[in-house]
Amino acid sequence: MSERAIEILEATRRFGTKVAVDGVSLSIHRGEVYGLIGPNGAGKTTTFSMMCGYLRPTRGTVRVMGVDPFVDGALKGKMGVLPQDAMLPGGWKVGPLLMYWARLSGLEAPEKEARTSLERVGLMEAWGVDTHALSHGMAKRAALAQALMGRPPLVLLDEPTAGLDPRIANQVRQVIREMKDQHTTVVVSSHNLQELEQLCDAAAILDRGKLAQAGTMAELTAQGAEFRVQVARGTVIIPELQALPGVTSARMEGETLLHIRFDGQAHRPEEVISRVVGHLLQTGVLILGVSQGRRLEERVLQLT
Repeated sequence: MSERAIEILEATRRFGTKVAVDGVSLSIHRGEVYGLIGPNGAGKTTTFSMMCGYLRPTRGTVRVMGVDPFVDGALKGKMGVLPQDAMLPGGWKVGPLLMYWARLSGLEAPEKEARTSLERVGLMEAWGVDTHALSHGMAKRAALAQALMGRPPLVLLDEPTAGLDPRIANQVRQVIREMKDQHTTVVVSSHNLQELEQLCDAAAILDRGKLAQAGTMAELTAQGAEFRVQVARGTVIIPELQALPGVTSARMEGETLLHIRFDGQAHRPEEVISRVVGHLLQTGVLILGVSQGRRLEERVLQLT
């Protein structure tokens, strides 16, 4: 069995004369949480739709869980999907609707599956509620419950926390963490970069239909040999820091954030960080923390 949950090779998707995705290649390993990142119009939703088997690429190939996703029934039981604008049909109560979907998916014990999935997303109180009476957040969680039924090995989530209040969004993030602990492969498309930085093992940054960069989260956020020190109080003497072995530049970003660049070829990160932090402490500077690399948001803004 392939170690890759999703393999995309030189995929292009056209809509008439418009090229929505242009020669994108991606490999997503089984058991990882993978982010799709990019501004509006970057090609995220189109790439997501090709992964789901909703859209065929105009050119190139897509393999999902070792099969062709465009063959009818090939992904049955292997994948759960939460589309960005998932709409629940009217005329149903939530519980019976989930049971109906469970039966369509061939799941045993449909009621148990429906109740377990609703419990996972914190929505058991909606079992007997009409779908048209659900709030936006409740409807999104009900649609997420549908994607989780049967515990598929691959789950694709398009903007899973968009429009949710902070408490519910945190609950959804916890569900994703639990899936990660259970070695479920999760693909998350989102504009919430802080959320993706916390959740994802790896990600792809798309821009105007092309792949700008892909890699582990550590690779994306630590492309340069750099780190930041959060200063609590004290006077930071920049020339003294720049004179330390390995340090190539030092500057303050605002009043409390020290940004250090160093020669990553000749010096190990932990050695330079230790020198800088040691010097700060010796000169009476108190620090709150150290973070290596750059924030994902900075990297995305640099590439798109």
